[in-house]
Amino acid sequence: MRVPLLDLHEQLKPLREEIIAAVTEVIDSTTYIMGPKVEQLEREVASYSGAAHGIGVASGTDALLAVLMTIGVGPGDLVLTTPYTFFATMGCVLRLGARPLFVDIDPISYNLDPGLMEEALAADPDRTARIKAIIPVHLYGQCADMARIMAVADRYGIPVVEDAAQAIGAACPMPENGQVVWRRAGSLGLAGCFSFFPSKNLGGVGDGGMIVCQDADFAERVKIIRVHGGAPRYHHGVVGGNFRLDPIQAVVLSIKLAHLDSWHHQRRENAARYRRLFRESGLLENDLVTLPVAVYEAAAGAAGCRDYHIYNQFVIRASRRDELRTYLQAAGVGVEVYYPIPLHRQKCLAGLGYDELTYPTSEQAATQTLALPIYPELTAAAQEQVVASIAAFYAQGE
Repeated sequence: MRVPLLDLHEQLKPLREEIIAAVTEVIDSTTYIMGPKVEQLEREVASYSGAAHGIGVASGTDALLAVLMTIGVGPGDLVLTTPYTFFATMGCVLRLGARPLFVDIDPISYNLDPGLMEEALAADPDRTARIKAIIPVHLYGQCADMARIMAVADRYGIPVVEDAAQAIGAACPMPENGQVVWRRAGSLGLAGCFSFFPSKNLGGVGDGGMIVCQDADFAERVKIIRVHGGAPRYHHGVVGGNFRLDPIQAVVLSIKLAHLDSWHHQRRENAARYRRLFRESGLLENDLVTLPVAVYEAAAGAAGCRDYHIYNQFVIRASRRDELRTYLQAAGVGVEVYYPIPLHRQKCLAGLGYDELTYPTSEQAATQTLALPIYPELTAAAQEQVVASIAAFYAQGE
């Protein structure tokens, strides 16, 4: 049995006719740029995320870029973020002439380590004064420790921009008025940035993205940046870009959004099945495989929160990872490495002073982690095949 890393055909089947009808309606309307369908999705995603405002954009990358432009990030500025994430997190900083200030990750969640972040901010006041934004990434579908990150950021007066590309709907505990409340990714900092790339839990039929925020003035400024900085049209007080979300993507995403919570639930069910299968396999006993940790699960259960993790990816640590990857791919099991090269080791930073820096937890994760299939329609038989194939690899010995 071949087991793909992702199979969108099964997701499409029950939605196909509804999607085709909605896309046809857009085509027949001849409203191809922005319009009521985009505005509807903006309201829906903002409401779903617990935010006041939504601004549709052309991709998750454009979401980050537009927010940083609105903040005013530019040459000479620093943006504090993680070195263990997709390139876009850093690429948007570099495109604006700023530089990333990296802080290593927590070894359990793979998210930005708030303790190390606090140490970095305290270590050099002159450097800290140049930090224009902090970008925590909610990696693999689990929120970073936003309670601690926001507390430190607020103390220093630095805006927080959530890279929530992999985490729409994920929730984490936050202190509020002397109590703990569960709030969803994107609603916690100044702004949250989502990606609707087809492989995401909420994916379109092409690129798309969304910015959500609580502040009405900031939302209006982002909307101006989205259309080349024109306000009113043909009058440009600032330089923006063409970051618009098209209505074809909007109608597809609106249809899928209604199913998102059930897809999250099925991903968690699949994660639970993997945990049982790996325990039964004996692979966990010899530390050949280490399973991902849902760091908020216990607290979420006590609070009745279901969305402690949405499992955009199910990422294990594996002994002899690269050999295992090759073996699984040859056996027809789709796996992927997210991410094989930490950002501070990327070639585009050569000569910029990052060569001698080291972030050991990120570097170790880059050599050990492996993503397994976790999509909602994945069958129990397919998961059994994945775990059996991993067991077969290790049964061969060195």
